[in-house]
Amino acid sequence: MAFTLDQLRGFVTVADELHFGRAAARLQMTQPPLSRQIQKLERAVGAQLLERGNRSVVLTTAGSAFLVEARRLLSLADAAPALARRVSAGSAGVVRVAFTAASTFGVLGDLLNRVGAELPDVELVLSEMVTRDQVAALLNEEIDLGLARPPFDDEVFGSRVLHREAIMVALPAGHRLAGLDRPLGSDDLAGEPVVMHSPTQARYFYDLIVGLVEVPHQNVVHTVSQILTMLWLVEAGRGLAFVPGSARRLGITGVEFAALDSPVAEPVELHLLWPHGSRNPALRSVLAVLDDENSENEADDASTVSLDAQ
Repeated sequence: MAFTLDQLRGFVTVADELHFGRAAARLQMTQPPLSRQIQKLERAVGAQLLERGNRSVVLTTAGSAFLVEARRLLSLADAAPALARRVSAGSAGVVRVAFTAASTFGVLGDLLNRVGAELPDVELVLSEMVTRDQVAALLNEEIDLGLARPPFDDEVFGSRVLHREAIMVALPAGHRLAGLDRPLGSDDLAGEPVVMHSPTQARYFYDLIVGLVEVPHQNVVHTVSQILTMLWLVEAGRGLAFVPGSARRLGITGVEFAALDSPVAEPVELHLLWPHGSRNPALRSVLAVLDDENSENEADDASTVSLDAQ
C-alpha cells in the first residue's frame, strides 16, 4: 500500500508540533481528516509512528526514524519541479563532452572553467577520443559535444571554431636551429630527421604539415599519433617534430621550440562539434556560453588590431 505526499506532510507537521490541533491549523485543515491521513500513513508503512495521548503526541522509535526519510522525500518532491524547469530551460542537466588529447593543453580547462562559472548546475562528463571516434559517438548519441579537428559533414553536424594556434617546430635542446631568431622554412629543415604524425591515426595534423613544409619520406624516423609521444621522442634526440603551439605548456625539459614559416599564422583549428538534431537543452546553453566567450575574444582581437593600426 502506497502513501501520498499529503500524508507525509501531515505527519511531518504533527511531528513538528506534537499536537494535532496546532498541526491542523498550520495545514489549514480540520483535525479529523488530519488524523485519518496519519492512520492511513501508518497502515501503508506498517508501523505505528505516533503515540497519541489526551493532551500530547509522541513519536515512536519507528516514527523518529521515518521522520528523517519523510523530510528527505518531501525535500526531493519540492525540488523536483524546479529541477525539471531548469533542465527544460538548459540551466541544469548533463552534457557529455569528448575531446582530443591535444585539446587538454589549456583549451579544455578554460572551457570547463567558463561553463562551470556560468552554468554551475550543468554537469560535464568527459571522454577522451580522437576525432573520428567523436563523430561516430555523436551519431550514436553517446556524447553531446565534441572538441574535434575539421573537416565535418555540415549537413549532419553544427560546428564552430573554438581555438586557433600556430604550428611550432619542436627541437632537441641545443639543436643548431633552436637559436635562430626567425621562423624555420623547408630549406632549414632539409635533411633533418623527423618524428611525423601518423597519416592514419593523426590525419588532420599529417595533412596540415605536408601542406606547409616539405617532409621527404626518407627523413621520417617515426610516425606516432600523440603530441606527447612526439615530444618525448624529440627529447630523446630522435628528431624534430611539428606540434601545435600549446604543446609548449607541457614543459618537457630537453625540448626547445622554434616558429615555423607558414603562410597562415594560426593554421591549427579546434572546433566545437555537435549533431544538428540534438534535443539536449543543456547543450544549447553550453554553446551559448562558449559563443559569448568567442564573441568577447573576437572583440578583443578587433580592438587590438584597431589600436595597432593607429
